[in-house]
Amino acid sequence: MNFTTDLHEFSVGRIIPVNSGTSGDVVFANRRELLDAIFGYYGKRQVNGRWYAYFGAMVLKRNPGTNSRTSFGFDHGRPFLYRVDVTDMSVEKIKGPAREGQSRDWLVGAEGDVAATFDIDNESGRWTIQGPDGNAIAEGRQESGRAGMVGLGYGGQSVIYSQADADGTNTWYDVSLAGGPAELFLDEVDVDRLYFDRLTGHLTGYLRGDGNKVAVFKDPAKSKTAKDVRAAFSHLDMRMMEWTSDFGRVLVRTSGNQDSGTWFKVDLREKKADAFAYERMAIGPNEVGAISTVDYVASDGLEMDGILTLPPGREPNNLPVVMLPHGGPHSHDTASFHWWAQAFASRGYAVFQPNFRGSTNRNQAFRRAGYGEWGRAMQTDISDGLAKLAQAGIVDPKRACIVGASYGGYAALAGVTLQQDIYRCAVAVAPVSDIRKMYYEDVRASGRDRTTEKSLELQLGPQERWDEVSPWKNAAKASAPVMLIHGRDDTVVPYVHSHRMADALKDAKKPYVLVPLEGEDHWLSLSSTRKQMLEAAVGFVEKHNPAD
Repeated sequence: MNFTTDLHEFSVGRIIPVNSGTSGDVVFANRRELLDAIFGYYGKRQVNGRWYAYFGAMVLKRNPGTNSRTSFGFDHGRPFLYRVDVTDMSVEKIKGPAREGQSRDWLVGAEGDVAATFDIDNESGRWTIQGPDGNAIAEGRQESGRAGMVGLGYGGQSVIYSQADADGTNTWYDVSLAGGPAELFLDEVDVDRLYFDRLTGHLTGYLRGDGNKVAVFKDPAKSKTAKDVRAAFSHLDMRMMEWTSDFGRVLVRTSGNQDSGTWFKVDLREKKADAFAYERMAIGPNEVGAISTVDYVASDGLEMDGILTLPPGREPNNLPVVMLPHGGPHSHDTASFHWWAQAFASRGYAVFQPNFRGSTNRNQAFRRAGYGEWGRAMQTDISDGLAKLAQAGIVDPKRACIVGASYGGYAALAGVTLQQDIYRCAVAVAPVSDIRKMYYEDVRASGRDRTTEKSLELQLGPQERWDEVSPWKNAAKASAPVMLIHGRDDTVVPYVHSHRMADALKDAKKPYVLVPLEGEDHWLSLSSTRKQMLEAAVGFVEKHNPAD
């Protein structure tokens, strides 16, 4: 295997026995022929009274003439499917890898067999789904690679798969494992997420993506129960995390106004809900800034919303504000407890998290509206949100800073380079600073797959326009001080993005601060550097945009 990136992060699987008092065992840790990392988790199944977990594994190749563990090296980067006995950690190879130049995915059936296999050619985008007998049951072509299996259907007798149309619209289909014509699946329903039985892999229901967030199960009785549970927590952002097979007991996580994160055991038989865990014991109900959703209309007429967090103990009048766009950009914020927003609110700032076009909280047309709009309409959506709050008298538009991470970090940089004189300062955490460089990094990391190129070009728009909206290329236009914070071990957006941006600001004699986070990744996984980031970001905003 030839590495296509200079630094790579692997996921490690760990199986932890309940009530054992141990940290458990790392999957594949004691297998010389396997890398001790996982490449996909495909569920757990009970087979003949024993429990197995299914993982993608990278098989190593013995170097000729050697016999030590270090004598094994990569053969290729295409995972095999293995099953692991969770009791004794023994492993068994179940299925082989994709062919060279292809990617593969599997669905594991209720009995531990492979129910369906998906293969896609990384150059042409041609794909095939094979049923349990190896026969093709569906096939097609998607040049940007946006096709794949979603899961097993109701009863486990079919496969749900998705494919994007030419305009980027994802459509779901349902096809029998025995073959036959594929049928449209939930094509007229806005779906937030699907629910699958964790023990069988079978579809059991879905959560509607409209404002009501109604859970719809195949079993009408479960739908009614889910409705009752949601109604009990309707004043909070809530999610049903797990439930018993008969839906008699449900684990619920909540957060929102006066709630910094609480877990409940809901007993439907006893009709009671008991809180059993609190995520942030030190933050009391009255210390949580008020959270609400604000609807607004962008300058071109597109409707959208954002999440407003207010500082505790202050009237919502003429407040200093931090604009906090989310990362992704295909993501969204909800009216839940957000640790970063609450940190700024605790210092006296209103915080607004705009769900700009391209976000995933509305329909697919809204998401597609972000294609080709980095630094353009996606950026003005953020400042349009600021204008809405100013018009309502909630914030003082002359006392605004913009802060964000990943894509949000890009938006923070764009807010003071592509736009001018709107924000007093910008804090960019792990930001993309050069779109062209990001494109080539992602293509290189994919092994130069043509499907990756097509997908990125669809989202980013014509290449000849990328430099216009790259903050690195526009550093000389910066109209406010910039803080750059970046993990040195970031493999998603490499540290060089902040380093080059800092150099460009320095050359242009623009005020900036660069804060390297030693040993940190893209996700701020270490508590020490997460605290370092937060202290630096809050301090920078307080310096350039005092709350009092």
